[in-house]
Amino acid sequence: MKRLNILFVCGAGLGSSFACQMSAEDVLNKLGVDAKLDHSDISSAASAKPDIIITAQNFQTQFEKFTIDPKQTTIVYLKNIVSKAEIEEKITPVLKEKGVLA
Repeated sequence: MKRLNILFVCGAGLGSSFACQMSAEDVLNKLGVDAKLDHSDISSAASAKPDIIITAQNFQTQFEKFTIDPKQTTIVYLKNIVSKAEIEEKITPVLKEKGVLA
């Protein structure tokens, strides 16, 4: 099975992206998904080409300024970046689409 590369993104690439990464780690463990997790700022994320970018809803307009190939990278926007329930709800269909969840 392919190991996904998931990037957590916030304005500076430090605080909120790391908090989101910790919450998502619990969700991914619960789902039995092995993924490479990292966190970054927005401008670095646009060129990183991960499988999935997880970020806060308020960064959507900033991401729209970058050219990110939707065939390669799926962007998941969260209202509450530390809500495990929201992360699970929004990432489960993406994981199925990427072929790592049945």
